[in-house]
Amino acid sequence: MSIRVSLLLSLFLALGCNVQSSFAQTKRPLEIADLFRIVRVSDPALSPDGKWIVFTRSTPNLNTNTIATSLCLIPSAGGQVRELSTGSTNDRSAVWAPDNSRIAYISSRSGSAQVWIMNVETRQARQFTTISTEASQPVWSPDGSLIGFVSEVFPGYSGRPFSQSDSLNALRLKELKDGNVKAKVFTQLLFREWDNWRDGKRKHVFVQSVAGGPPKDLTPENRDAVPFSTTFASGIEYSFSPDSREIAYTATPLPTREEAWSTNHDIYTVPVTGGTPKQITTNPAADGCPRFSPDGNYLAYRAQSVPNFEADRWQLMLYERATGKTRSLTEHFDARVAGLAWSPDSKKLFFECEDRGEVPVFCVSIAGNDVAAVVKGGTNHDIRISPGGKDLYITRCSLTRPTELFVSGTDGRNLVPVTTLNDSLFATIDIPAPESIWFKGEGGTKVQAWLFKPPAFDKKQKYPFVYMIHGGPQNAWLNTWGYRWLQPLWAAQGYVVMAPNPRGSTGFGQQFTNEISRDWGGKVFVDLLKGLDYAQSLSYVDTTRKAAAGASFGGYMMNWFQGHCGGRFKTIITHDGVYNFESMYGATEEVWFDEWDHGGTPWDKPEEFRKYSPHVYAKNFRTPNLIIHSERDFRVPIGEGFQLFTALQRQGVPSKFLYFPDEGHTIMKPANSELWHRTVFDWLAEYLKR
Repeated sequence: MSIRVSLLLSLFLALGCNVQSSFAQTKRPLEIADLFRIVRVSDPALSPDGKWIVFTRSTPNLNTNTIATSLCLIPSAGGQVRELSTGSTNDRSAVWAPDNSRIAYISSRSGSAQVWIMNVETRQARQFTTISTEASQPVWSPDGSLIGFVSEVFPGYSGRPFSQSDSLNALRLKELKDGNVKAKVFTQLLFREWDNWRDGKRKHVFVQSVAGGPPKDLTPENRDAVPFSTTFASGIEYSFSPDSREIAYTATPLPTREEAWSTNHDIYTVPVTGGTPKQITTNPAADGCPRFSPDGNYLAYRAQSVPNFEADRWQLMLYERATGKTRSLTEHFDARVAGLAWSPDSKKLFFECEDRGEVPVFCVSIAGNDVAAVVKGGTNHDIRISPGGKDLYITRCSLTRPTELFVSGTDGRNLVPVTTLNDSLFATIDIPAPESIWFKGEGGTKVQAWLFKPPAFDKKQKYPFVYMIHGGPQNAWLNTWGYRWLQPLWAAQGYVVMAPNPRGSTGFGQQFTNEISRDWGGKVFVDLLKGLDYAQSLSYVDTTRKAAAGASFGGYMMNWFQGHCGGRFKTIITHDGVYNFESMYGATEEVWFDEWDHGGTPWDKPEEFRKYSPHVYAKNFRTPNLIIHSERDFRVPIGEGFQLFTALQRQGVPSKFLYFPDEGHTIMKPANSELWHRTVFDWLAEYLKR
């Protein structure tokens, strides 16, 4: 310690100051610009010898309104980060060759997304695929001879030799892009999803020899070989067998005309040389995420049990390849399994799972029903197990820190960071830790919520309040970092923020999740009103300055608040919210969702579609409302926002519409995100700070 610092410390002590709190006061609140300063870490790939990790680093660029991706290398024990590529090449999704010397990854450096292969030591790279329909999700076969990947192709050409099918695919893509006529023709649902038009394409799994030769389409039928809907995906939805002779994959429902209202995904296997697929699952609900055990004896996968209910509990299943017998390993575990990883000895499976507002890592033996939490606290993803089975690598974040790589023992002990790419930035920022609180909801049921206070909080003061409702509705506010709806950033504007997990939220038992279906304005609404009462009882909440905000289902609830909470809020913010159940059914893409949550179709159950539809109560709308909606939102189509705005404007209710022509259900582009945040915070300040 220098003499100068010693003198300063002595002065602090002499004045009776608390040194730690004095230094803490030099920190500043979180600001919008910080969202674009953060180094974003994802897609860790552990080398087969366990010595190195390649990961994707993402960097937002406000000037170009894009997010650049590059690859970085770090010793698995931590240390100096080495750049393998630059953001200008948009490299991502790396996987290691079994020989530890090379990686396969996706790069756009040639003008389209293709698989490339890089020698990690020399950084020399070569383009591996040249497929016209581009490539994603590369996987290296265990023997190192093949690389698998996914490509969206026009299935009518798939039965032809690759040179012909690829040329025909290229011609069709050119017609779609450059043709004078932009009309689309479709003959069945599901013709679009989230923010993409399908254009008749199917996601197929290919393999290509590392030694050379064309790729082979292993799934050439008119059907997706990995789920087109991300609702049913948990990581990469195909895998190689340990002997590299076959792959297992998750196929979408049959007949294909029913895939917009059926959730019956099934698992198949097919030889890597091609041939007739073998159906592994016959469950009428969804199956997915197949993972061969290292010894080749088992195939683990996730499965739901209730057909056409996308929010049903996911159980971890074990298929014995020799006998064909299947059993659940988590039959008595009341939570939704995701993100599977085998132990090297094939005796355990690790998985991630939402639990009371967090996402711990769990493990279970192949005997089953002995689930135990391994890594607790925060949100944990991307489970990787070291070759010797002693170390567990994960990505980890919380509501106060963004994602970094971590390592622990497979028992969860000695958890330490591998990367610390954002430490210097966050050393300057004051982010108060949120409180996990509980209140009594409808019928006395306990409901969890996160409570956020602004920096330099003074309990003797009164603060404006923001009530933030999550989407889904089968979803939850988690102890996780995000770049949209980040509650600490809202609190940093000078607000107390409460984010409840009412009926319908996940991670609190399946029954709790189920209790929102066909009851969107019922028990969940009572839960939220009681949560609001709890917030108003806090001495530091200014009950005269309250706002509510939400997206998707949260946006729906804002519209329900408009018709049923007159005078409770100074303002409301609706992002991509459902306004009219009847009109939304006919325009959304995944109709299984609407049909489950209303018990049928609008022509069979018209009363169910009107019962909790906000548009029925539009005559009660009085609260100033900011509306945000995007043209490419195919889940809650743009007309829902327009109808809401018309109802407000026609009745003279102060309202503003922020329209994004180039976004979908969520705002992804950096400059758009910046505008979103500034518009929201300016609107809140207008009503809560005057």
